[in-house]
Parts: sequence; C-alpha cells; structure tokens
Amino acid sequence: MEEDEGDFRIVVDSQYGDSLYKLEEFRYIYVIYYIHRVTQEFSEIVSPTWTDGAKVGVFASRSPVRPNPIGISIVRIKGIKNNEVFTSGMDVFDGTPLLDIKPYIKDLDSKPDANYGWIEDMDNREHLLLHIRGIPHDY
Repeated sequence: MEEDEGDFRIVVDSQYGDSLYKLEEFRYIYVIYYIHRVTQEFSEIVSPTWTDGAKVGVFASRSPVRPNPIGISIVRIKGIKNNEVFTSGMDVFDGTPLLDIKPYIKDLDSKPDANYGWIEDMDNREHLLLHIRGIPHDY
C-alpha cells in the first residue's frame, strides 16, 4: 500500500543480486520467510484474534504458530536497487530470515472463484472482512 508508514525492504544476499534481474517488471511479489520469533507453543486448534473466540484448525487459519513456521506475504514492489527490494508493508520483524521471493502473476495467482471458507458462516462476517482487508473502521 502506498500509505504504509515506514520503510520496508528486503535485503538479498549479495551473491544472489543477479537473481533480482527483471523482478522490478512485476508489480507484486510473494515473500516467503521463516517466522523465527514465535514463542507460543504449537496447538492444532487456534482461535484467530479477530474472530471473537471462533476455533479452527491451524491449517484453516493464518496463525504464525504452525508446525513449520513459514510465512508468506504479497507485497508491492516500490523499487529495486542493487540487492535491495523496496516494498509496501510486510507483517514481519526486522531481520526475519528470507526463504524465497516469487513474482505474483495476475492471471495465474488470482482465483476469481475463491471464497472465505468458514469465515462466510460467521455472524459478524462483514466486520471481520474489514480486519482481514486492513480497512480502517470505527467499530
């Protein structure tokens, strides 16, 4: 998002700098990373904070507490200089280990028949979707 506060960047090991060739021609990328600062104990059933206590399996959630703590974000490329990729906001800590970068390809990565899964059955679905989309709201 253009209005993200702060500077977000990915620093690729300099030995892989050439691997960024032509990446800037894409608008978005997937960033795959190791969620290295998780301290909570793994549980197969989780309650996402934005659901008012609903319980789901960890694989039906976006919880960072996973059997294999791997995270994925889709971010906008704002620019690339040498081995640094400047991006829109990412929900990671400074120093989070990067596992991979992949281009987001419009028709390949957009599924028009995707749904909201179990979220569709929630009473406060519309409110939850505001949280999921990161849209500011008053309630």
